[in-house]
Amino acid sequence: MCGIAGQFNFGSQEQVVEERVRRMARSIAHRGPDDEGYFFDDNLGLGFRRLSIIDLSGGHQPMSDAEESVWVVFNGEIYNYQELRAELEAKGHQLRTRSDTEVIIHGYKEWGTDVFNHFNGMFGLAIWDVRKRRLLVARDAMGIKLVYYRISGGCLTFGSEIRAVLAAEDSTPEVDPVALNLFLRFRYVPSPLTMFQGIRKLAPGTMLVVENGRCSEQRWYNCTPVPFDNPKQDAEAARELLDLYKGAVRRHLLSDVPVGILLSGGLDSGLLLALMNEYGGEWPAYTVGYGETFADDELADAAETARLLGAKHIPVQLDRGEFERSFPKIVDFLEEPVTSSSVVPMYFVCQRARQDVKVALIGQGPDELFGGYTRHLGVHYGKHWRGLPGGVRSILGGAVNRLPRNEALKRGVQSLGTADRLQRYHSVFSLAPLETIDGLFKDDVLPPRRGHAIVEYWRDLLPQMEHADELGGFQMLEVRSSLPDELLMFGDKMSMAHSIEVRVPYLDRTVVEFAQRLGARFMIRNGERKWLHRRVCRSLLPPQILKRKKRGFAVNVVDGWFNSTVSGRLAETLLDEQSLMYRLLNPTGVRRLLNDHRSNRADNHKLLFSLVMVEQWLRGLRRNQEHTVHVGGA
Repeated sequence: MCGIAGQFNFGSQEQVVEERVRRMARSIAHRGPDDEGYFFDDNLGLGFRRLSIIDLSGGHQPMSDAEESVWVVFNGEIYNYQELRAELEAKGHQLRTRSDTEVIIHGYKEWGTDVFNHFNGMFGLAIWDVRKRRLLVARDAMGIKLVYYRISGGCLTFGSEIRAVLAAEDSTPEVDPVALNLFLRFRYVPSPLTMFQGIRKLAPGTMLVVENGRCSEQRWYNCTPVPFDNPKQDAEAARELLDLYKGAVRRHLLSDVPVGILLSGGLDSGLLLALMNEYGGEWPAYTVGYGETFADDELADAAETARLLGAKHIPVQLDRGEFERSFPKIVDFLEEPVTSSSVVPMYFVCQRARQDVKVALIGQGPDELFGGYTRHLGVHYGKHWRGLPGGVRSILGGAVNRLPRNEALKRGVQSLGTADRLQRYHSVFSLAPLETIDGLFKDDVLPPRRGHAIVEYWRDLLPQMEHADELGGFQMLEVRSSLPDELLMFGDKMSMAHSIEVRVPYLDRTVVEFAQRLGARFMIRNGERKWLHRRVCRSLLPPQILKRKKRGFAVNVVDGWFNSTVSGRLAETLLDEQSLMYRLLNPTGVRRLLNDHRSNRADNHKLLFSLVMVEQWLRGLRRNQEHTVHVGGA
């Protein structure tokens, strides 16, 4: 795991400023404290920060072939690099190192821009073809790694984090009101947008191709899941999924440095630990805990999992005081606001794990792949709601809307009745109706037709959804949007804040592409979520673990702290018209939300917390000594 940065004056022959590229790379030194490197070729400059994981002595970057015709900077891991290495050597390529980075170089020389389809891994990378004067910048299929970029005046600037792009800027970006609008809908900013005007993030499975004075964004990952010709029997599907899990974990354990696991008390990380035991034992297992007085504490469950499966359990104690002291720093590392309580425990568990290991596996992914969230029940059974006569739906919908504080049910009724597939999915993701979110903004701040702006970015996924059922299509969108742009995004930022590489074996391409071909009956059966995944769990986990309820990293405790921390200041922050967010937002609309929440007419706590997060983020930007971000042009 590393950090990349670069600049290419593709619209001119103007030389890049070397010190600027060095400044960009050094702004993300926390991502790679072990080494740094640079390459300059007239109007192109590449910078790199290294966290040494594989081939500790031979993996220096930027790396080239022997002829220095192709150069690469690469953040991530290519898990099938050994197989690709053997294939390339059989074709006559001579590789000089043991690193997966060199496989990228020779793979590009063999397959050109199709090289990415040969990779099973996570990456944000840039390839410079000296002879063609072509630059490729790409993000992996599942979006585990990030690439941010800005194009201005014929110049492309890119990096693993926003701060690298900002380090090259002479002007200061404004907050993008459309991105802010989407954040308040989803609690994260979906790619390709960021909270900064002019700075974008590559969507999963896409690349920038820059040559001949032009820069275009293209989708390189176009996998269209087709149902199996012969539908899988239950036992067969479970057996195949277990085999895929084992192969994925074996690949993800490849490392020349110590490896551990981030362990919750639930099924997914318990199964992951059991799978890791197929290839070793006594893994260090790290869990965030909050003390015996909290009913939602996971330390006891995780400790029991570790004991039953032979791991060395290492608890990470977090108290409210440390949470409050660290919160501004955590928001700064995020770079964009994300209203998820899991951010805080992720930060602290990575901080502790880094004392012992450089790599940690985490059980992210089965919820999205196999239908683990409550919203999946609504999406799956929504066809029954749409099958009701319009008059019946109208009567029932009106009754639901009159209920106090049942926002999730109200959103479900509204969203699942929407005819257009992508707009229906958009509504499922949304915290509130379009008019509610739009009403928080001042007049003339938002452009026309912004309501479903992100839907237009999603439309290129429709061909890939051609054979997917209703739930399968929604899950494909989750893998494209909420998973990479929220959960994986803050996982990357919180882990790399402490220079630790977090790997997600459940998102191995073989697993994802198998799951997407199965169909909804393997996801939800008789109201039971993650049906097939749970069946695999039953084959490896003892009953004490199987009977537990899902809790994550004890996030309810952090929710309570967050609530307590901001509740005293909630009115001050949200009602103070000098708050920074009111350069874009309308205080009247925010007060209405707060009053409805206080009077129990509606449960707006998620949206209110998102607003407080926006204000915390804006104040953090104002504190920044290097860059002053103009809010709404002010």
